Order: sequence, then structure tokens, then C-alpha cells
Amino acid sequence: MMVSRDFAGDRPDESGGSALSQLVARIKNCHHCLDDPRGKPLPHEPRPVLVPSQHAKICIIGQAPGTRVHASGKPFTDASGDRLRGWMGISSEQFYDPAKVAIIPMGFCFPGLDDKGGDLPPRKECAPKWQAALFELMPQIELKLLVGMYAQNWHLGKNRHKTLSKTVAHWRDYVGGRAPVAGQPMLLPMPHPSWRNTAWLRKNPFFERDVIPFLRQEIKRLLA
Repeated sequence: MMVSRDFAGDRPDESGGSALSQLVARIKNCHHCLDDPRGKPLPHEPRPVLVPSQHAKICIIGQAPGTRVHASGKPFTDASGDRLRGWMGISSEQFYDPAKVAIIPMGFCFPGLDDKGGDLPPRKECAPKWQAALFELMPQIELKLLVGMYAQNWHLGKNRHKTLSKTVAHWRDYVGGRAPVAGQPMLLPMPHPSWRNTAWLRKNPFFERDVIPFLRQEIKRLLA
């Protein structure tokens, strides 16, 4: 079992069997966005941040690390993480326990900043190379939280709506009416918990009124 220098849910008993351990080791040593980039190469040394698990039933699928997460090597160590934990109704201890919560962003490395100082989109090389392989080795996941447009585009595909707002507004289409099936988790589309989305939350009160209570109920059930 490899031991990483970064936070990857990789203490010896947490990411499970050897196949997942070997895959995570490959991810932690990946330089694909430097060696064979789609467009400009990553502007810094890769530092993948993810929390794989063969035990957690909940998986957060976000966007990509920001500057603070790139520095800390630990996911959601910012105000967005505080808001997300509040939405989920769980403590930091629960959130960072890989036996309870897996975190697999669409891009594992901080993609850099645009000309205005905002985060660039997740690298295009990352998801096609790693997403399917990771989730094949995590069949126990029962609930995927699709945080933001990039996660929804990838995991919902043609079933998503044209905008994030419409996709999140139709959240019941993705979670309602069926019990979880092995290898076919419920998919819950959500906005990104960034402070930039505070205005979106005001314009879309259904999210805090309807989605968050459902989310907390499912989290409580899955952590029981």
C-alpha cells in the first residue's frame, strides 16, 4: 500500500484493495497534463488531490482544487468546504473520514488562474483518463453529489439540462423513485458552494428549501 505525501484517503486501511491502491499511486505520479497536454500544459508541478475509498457510500464529485487546496493538499479547505459541510449537515471529522466520504473531483490538480484571477476549468485530460477507472473500483458508492457544471456534464451526460439551474431544479429526476442499486448510485446535482453562488441561492430558494433537507436525510441514512 503506497503512502502519499498528500491527503488522498490513503492511510493503510482506507483506500482498500491493491487494485485501487495501485491506481491511486499512478494518479499521484501522473504528469499527463505536462507530457501530453490538451492545449497549454499545466503551469506548475502536478499535485493531485483526491480521497478514494472502498468503504464510503457517499462521494463528492467537484470541480478541481483551488489555490488553497493546492497549497494544503487537502480538499475543500476553504469557505466553499465550510458551506458544503453545512449543506450536508456533517462535521469536519466526518467529512474527512475516507470510510464515510470519498472525494473525486473532475480534475485532480489545481488548473491555474485565468487573466482575471479566477480558477481555470478542470484540465481536459484528467476525467477521461481516470474517472471511469476509479468508480469501477468503488462500486459501493450509493450517492454521488455532482457539485457544479463539470461534474454534471460528465456524470449525467445527455440526461442533463442545458443549464446548471435547470439541471438542479430537476434534481428529483435523478434521485427519486428507486432504491439504490449496486454500481448505479443516486446522482444529486448541486451548485458549487462557492461564495460566488450566493446570488444564485437567493434566486433559487428551492435548493435550500427542498434539496438540502433531502441531502441531509440521505447523508444521515448512509452514515448510520
